[in-house]
Amino acid sequence: MYAVIETGGKQYRVSVGDIIFVEKLGAEADSTVTFDKVVALTKDDNSFVVGAPLVKGATVTAKVLKNGKSKKITVFTYKPKKDSKRKMGHRQPYSQVRIEAINA
Repeated sequence: MYAVIETGGKQYRVSVGDIIFVEKLGAEADSTVTFDKVVALTKDDNSFVVGAPLVKGATVTAKVLKNGKSKKITVFTYKPKKDSKRKMGHRQPYSQVRIEAINA
């Protein structure tokens, strides 16, 4: 059984026990979050339900393992022939979650 959920503007295919990195959630570590934007899910091997746009009554429960920041990336912008340049760094915040249950 798996589900396709939407969070942080992205879609993830998840099943029970999966550990995924999502955009930072407003939840502390060791807390439980519920994803209610379920785009599609399978109940067994033969049935596949696709929402229009979401599956009604379906939720995915997950536990937040930790919050953190990813590795630093360097952003360099410039305008040629104008002596204008700027160098910046960016670290994207994330939440690491473990999928506990898929409620259809």
